[in-house]
Amino acid sequence: MSSPASTTTATDIGDYDAIAAVVQHYIDGARSGRGVDMKPAFHEDATIYGYVGPDLFAGPIQGLFDWNDQNGPASGIVSRIVSIDVAGTVASVRLESDNWTGHRFTDFFNLLKVDDQWKIMNKVFHLHAA
Repeated sequence: MSSPASTTTATDIGDYDAIAAVVQHYIDGARSGRGVDMKPAFHEDATIYGYVGPDLFAGPIQGLFDWNDQNGPASGIVSRIVSIDVAGTVASVRLESDNWTGHRFTDFFNLLKVDDQWKIMNKVFHLHAA
């Protein structure tokens, strides 16, 4: 009986830096309160899902940009990327953010390398209770 072939390949360290830079656009947009500042992080067809209280917040990513514009600047936000997992042209990121205008979020981003650039395709979030 033969042993299974390894499917693990090394990820270019530059991919981690590029992914972190993409997520930084998102954080910068939260800080400025301007959806246009976070827009470069996302693919044009990206989506968002999560609950705000009992209500499902779901749909095209433009909903996030609009909410961010209405919410205003989060100048006191503190965010940390706590994990990045990469496999070839796909990646996932977990981001913890505190004091987004008084709120705490856990975000999970799924990214795809499109035309040699990382883009967030989907954001799923958890809004922690106050």
